[in-house]
Amino acid sequence: MSLRRLSLLLALALGAPLSVHAVDFSAAELARAKALQQRLLTLDSHLDTPANLARPGFDITHRHDHNALSQVDYPRMLDGALDGGFWAIYTDQGDRSDAAHLVERDHGLRRLMDIREMLAAHPDRFQLALTADDAARIKAAGKRVVYISMENASPLVADPSLLGFYHAAGLRLLSTVHFANNEFADSATDPKGAEWNGLSPAGKALVEQAVKLGIVIDQSHASDAVFDDLLAMLPVPFILSHSASKAVFDHPRNLDDARLRQLAAKGGVIQVNAYGGYLVDETPREERRQAEQEIERRLGSWDDMPIEKGVELARAMAELDQRIPRRRATLDDFFVHFGHLLDVVGPAHVGIGMDWDGGGGLPGMADVTDLPRITAWLQQRGLSEAQIAGIWSGNVLRVMRQAQDYAAKQAP
Repeated sequence: MSLRRLSLLLALALGAPLSVHAVDFSAAELARAKALQQRLLTLDSHLDTPANLARPGFDITHRHDHNALSQVDYPRMLDGALDGGFWAIYTDQGDRSDAAHLVERDHGLRRLMDIREMLAAHPDRFQLALTADDAARIKAAGKRVVYISMENASPLVADPSLLGFYHAAGLRLLSTVHFANNEFADSATDPKGAEWNGLSPAGKALVEQAVKLGIVIDQSHASDAVFDDLLAMLPVPFILSHSASKAVFDHPRNLDDARLRQLAAKGGVIQVNAYGGYLVDETPREERRQAEQEIERRLGSWDDMPIEKGVELARAMAELDQRIPRRRATLDDFFVHFGHLLDVVGPAHVGIGMDWDGGGGLPGMADVTDLPRITAWLQQRGLSEAQIAGIWSGNVLRVMRQAQDYAAKQAP
């Protein structure tokens, strides 16, 4: 992950001055929203927090406030009334050589083990969820919910049969591709353009196997042609775990209104995300980009940086924001996307996947402690408690239940 992707979070981590925006909530509204969240089951469909589990010095049970490297930990999940979600096995796209595929295979397995080790180390605080019904039971026991997902299926290229192992170890949500094309699918953002015009033959086979296992398919990061393939071939709904509206901002990662309606007609769900670069054009000018690279050279790569350096990194980026500012998405921009999705497909087909610890976050929504602002906004908009419950977890769990029920009926 690049400093460019994280620059917003870095400024936020030190409490940089917020942009003036129209969205505001009183203390009473936020207290009422938090109380509602504490009653409801609240899940986020895209947590990149597993990237921190092997980071030197990181402890999921300790607070890491004002730290550019962390937005999610157990104490802040309690403060933000987040019950858990889908913890992602994310793998960078390599050069697609045989050697790179082996590296990706091993990386995915290590990240899976990081998640399982967290569960084993803290059984009083976290619990693995395997079915759609597990989440409510885990919440009732006073623990945080851990579904396992995979962002980018490249760890499966060297050996697609590993999908069965991942499923046995807890995998319940699978995306085929990330920023660049791979052997399974076209990415929405590969500068070379389409390679397969959707899913490759291997990608279709992988998706078919996932459906047999009851794994939900995630279309985020894949091209529109992949969406069309999934719509045509899947016997069950699918989701977009962290995406936004193309009508509001024409980014290839976002979904157009026609496809949104097709997704809803199939029973699927789009989980709105808070990565600023998908909400507005945040492209920095060259001077800013070079300054960010210089900070990275000075402090070291994001992947290997000890957690204690995150405070220094936040200070450096906050200073850079003062010296060479760049356009930032605001909380208003986030709610414009959210509102448009609700208007197009209704509250039964929208959820929340903020991209925490993977680039998500906005002024006023810096980490998971700010999540009651979303509930307060939904309440201001006039949604019922049942509708808000669906957005926070019910919709995505309905899709999971349908996928698992279908797989059970097809089993010999």
